[in-house]
Amino acid sequence: MNELFDLSGKVALVTGGTHGIGMAIGKTLGAAGAKICVNDLSDEKLEQCKEEYKAAGIDVFTVKFNVTSEEDVDRGITEIENAVGPIDILVNNAGIIKRIPILDMPVADYKQVIDVDLVAPLIVAKRVAPKMIEKRFGKIINMCSMMSVYGRNSVSAYASAKGGLKLLTANMCCEWAKYNVQINGIGPGYIATSQTAPIREGGHPFNDLVMMRTPAGRWGEPEDIGNAALFLASKAADFVNGHILYVDGGILANFGYVKGENDI
Repeated sequence: MNELFDLSGKVALVTGGTHGIGMAIGKTLGAAGAKICVNDLSDEKLEQCKEEYKAAGIDVFTVKFNVTSEEDVDRGITEIENAVGPIDILVNNAGIIKRIPILDMPVADYKQVIDVDLVAPLIVAKRVAPKMIEKRFGKIINMCSMMSVYGRNSVSAYASAKGGLKLLTANMCCEWAKYNVQINGIGPGYIATSQTAPIREGGHPFNDLVMMRTPAGRWGEPEDIGNAALFLASKAADFVNGHILYVDGGILANFGYVKGENDI
């Protein structure tokens, strides 16, 4: 059974894997034996993450490149290939969000979110896929979202990008699955990270909303997403393709309830 989830010798690139959910994914894949590579645009984050990975007993190869630039991606991945080896597992995790109402959102901001959250996964996947196809092995995991399914107030650009990424995942599957490359997505629910700490405090309206909508009755942990990534990166998922795995505690299954409604 352990062999199903053994990633020994595999090279994994987690974009934006210097913090938060990306780091949790990197640590989980690294604990399973993968050689972890992460990128970021911040020299400071790249240096800081080395200590955190080291504390977890994981060696990490860091490289600075911009996921929205084809030239920069090619340079960065070439550096990984020369220093560590060809990429076997790609996690397209890097992303941004801008919470701005549609009428107030500058088009430049909308385009920036689309570039980072939708175009960049295409750029990085196009760079690593040919070698995966050549060796008839590869795992690509695109970080989608519950916003791949429905909208919310003030996140139009993010939802547009994540909805597009869901269908880009399906199209990658249609073109590359025949080469034994599995392309899937993860749709995180609401996850307890440093960024969400201020709205997870008791009495905050958004915390109340999450608790009401989540059948599991809790916020997710970054490790919950890491565990899902391990499944999709492993042999256990060799016949899983074009799928979005929602790790949301059941939110998408739940319409919600009225306060005071009896549990049945």
